[in-house]
Amino acid sequence: MPVQLAIATSAAYPAVQPDDAHLVASLATLDIQSQVCVWNDPGVDWGRHDAVLVRTIWDYFEHYDAFLAWLDRLERAGVPVINPVALMRWNSDKRYLLQLESLGVPIIPTRLASHGALRDALAPFHGQDVVAKPCISGGAWRTVRGTAGDAAFDRAVSELPPGEYLLQPFVQAIVDDGEWSLLFFGGEFSHAVVKRPAAGDYRVQSQYGGRTDAMEPDAAMLAAARHVLAACAELGLGDITYARVDGVVVDGRFLLMELELIEPFLFLAGRPDAAEQHARAIAAQLKALRAETALNSGMQATQDFAGTL
Repeated sequence: MPVQLAIATSAAYPAVQPDDAHLVASLATLDIQSQVCVWNDPGVDWGRHDAVLVRTIWDYFEHYDAFLAWLDRLERAGVPVINPVALMRWNSDKRYLLQLESLGVPIIPTRLASHGALRDALAPFHGQDVVAKPCISGGAWRTVRGTAGDAAFDRAVSELPPGEYLLQPFVQAIVDDGEWSLLFFGGEFSHAVVKRPAAGDYRVQSQYGGRTDAMEPDAAMLAAARHVLAACAELGLGDITYARVDGVVVDGRFLLMELELIEPFLFLAGRPDAAEQHARAIAAQLKALRAETALNSGMQATQDFAGTL
């Protein structure tokens, strides 16, 4: 019987996206049937599926409490999730960057501040080009950039909603050289792209006019990205089936900007080999999950039998 896989998406993207089309076709060749389901649709019975693959839930940070509650429901129902629920909870709050830094991962210098403390936290940056971004965010949502101490920037910061924020010096290399994204499936490197902002902007996302070029990372960058994944693995939050490691090179060193484990755009269009690699990684994880479930069921049956003796 084919594996029934729910592909979680958001209401604005209720169908398989073009970038994922060959992935879904490749899963079908591996006897995995996919059904697209909107993550916060109350009518979805997630328990009817053998597993959930989280893909284009590109609004989860706008409904964060509901997102965490959804993860809790999946966990209580015993529905396997790719990537695992524990990883997603951790990755959904950008404070994970500071934890990875404590494990030896170079990141852009980052300070954490609550909304009420932003003015004081920005004081040491006076005169510098700074970015303030929410800890719960995505796609540059509610992110502001400006000169610390400038009246317009101070006003923009004061108008941000309550919450926790990361403060970082703006890295000019993003504009000059672009931001790298390295894709890994099943722990193995697949491909990489460089994202560049439109003229006059700093945001690399396509909705702001950013463009993307396929590129090959050098050995040092690849080693740095693998180090990020190894540090994450030390936390023991579950197997990483897919990951996107985003960073920028400053003074010859790769600095992590984001580790995307929830809903990253995977740049699969035009890369059928990458889509097929991802499909095989998903199939391998599903097989491992089934074996784990069978083992746990067998152990429980043995305990139940022993209890009757």
